[in-house]
Amino acid sequence: MNLKIEEIFKERKGNIIGNFKESSVMILIKEMMGEYYLCFEVRALNLKHQPGDVCLPGGKIEIGESAKQASIRETKEELNLKDEDFDLIGDMDYFISPYNSIMYGFVSKLINEQEIPNASEVDHLFWVPLKFFMEKEPLVFHIEMNPNMKSNFPYHLIRGGENYKFHKGRLEQLFYEYAEHVIWGFTALMVKRFVDIIKKSTLLF
Repeated sequence: MNLKIEEIFKERKGNIIGNFKESSVMILIKEMMGEYYLCFEVRALNLKHQPGDVCLPGGKIEIGESAKQASIRETKEELNLKDEDFDLIGDMDYFISPYNSIMYGFVSKLINEQEIPNASEVDHLFWVPLKFFMEKEPLVFHIEMNPNMKSNFPYHLIRGGENYKFHKGRLEQLFYEYAEHVIWGFTALMVKRFVDIIKKSTLLF
């Protein structure tokens, strides 16, 4: 075998090891009377996956599209918006979950609002003042992530066998309660990160 290691790796860009489900969400803001509001969806009740949950506009990244393209497409589809109805401001941080999924985030500002979302995906929308998240800390709970080996796991191949000290993890679950709505999970995590970025910004006055 004639390996050309230099040619293989010289221009190569690194990728994440493993197979991940990738999704992309939009933190969509609007300004009313000098105050910012964040858009949330209540997922349609007939959906197979997480019906009735509160989420940000967004969804699965399709083959051939970028995370940014997916967030724009999903926002338009779910809220019945056109390109000229909102402006993309920039990137949020992204989150890699212990459940083999990656969630990317973006921030946009609404220009023209459509009152009626896509009923096949969204039950209804509601808006929360940014001030609410700036002033209120979420409830925080922790899920312990422990290794759960099957009976045929090859302990004999590991020094220490069953007594080997496998890594354990902990996942934060955040909860915001606003009116009759509960904003939690990865949605709450993305919002909390968004707020933390604002609070740490030198542009805040």
